[in-house]
Amino acid sequence: MMRTLMPATLAALALSTLPATAQDMRPPYAPIDGTILDVSVTGTTTRTPDLALIEAGVVTTAPSAAAAMSQNAERMRTVLAALRKAGVAERDIQTSAISLSPQYRYVQNEAPAITGYQASNQVSIRFRDVAKSGPVLDLLVQQGANNISGPTLSIDKPDAAMDEARRDAVAKAKARATLYAESAGLRVERILTISEGSAPMPPMPVMMRAQAMAQDKAQSEVAPGEQQVAATITVRFLLK
Repeated sequence: MMRTLMPATLAALALSTLPATAQDMRPPYAPIDGTILDVSVTGTTTRTPDLALIEAGVVTTAPSAAAAMSQNAERMRTVLAALRKAGVAERDIQTSAISLSPQYRYVQNEAPAITGYQASNQVSIRFRDVAKSGPVLDLLVQQGANNISGPTLSIDKPDAAMDEARRDAVAKAKARATLYAESAGLRVERILTISEGSAPMPPMPVMMRAQAMAQDKAQSEVAPGEQQVAATITVRFLLK
């Protein structure tokens, strides 16, 4: 004798045959009762740069590669000794580039001819006292450095400044959300999410030329000024 299954029984059997993962599928979030408002703001704060980075080196030319490298090494030893004597710590002096390249004479309708070689040795120097970077630049030129760029000014420990910028960003986001809510006849219920996408402002380059410093006997001065640190956040509010 055949038996007829009722629709409810069929539905129960179908559900029992589904994989566990399918049975567990349900909306990840409960429906939100209210109006969603997304606000993106940038919070800022300022600091006086306390770190200076300078690139300094020696460029020499000679008829042979060996002579160019030898002369360059000798002058570079003098430059490094002057840095150490000026109180720059070993950890703040780092070789950044050493190069040797032929120099050519170009004449129309003739193959290039090598006229000599150019050697270069460059170091990166960190100054933890920005005010001292100017006098040391002068010293470097006096001791034979003829390829100088910088200083690039930055903040040694930007974490505290970044936290200030974040607090400023949150305060701005709350104020803007309140403005929108009041304008729409609503109120801010709560914050749903906060996301950050930011980084400290890039270091400020303060360009100097070695040739100009060598001709001017007045002491070079580096003015640190102020540097801005920024944090950008996006905050999602629930308005009711």
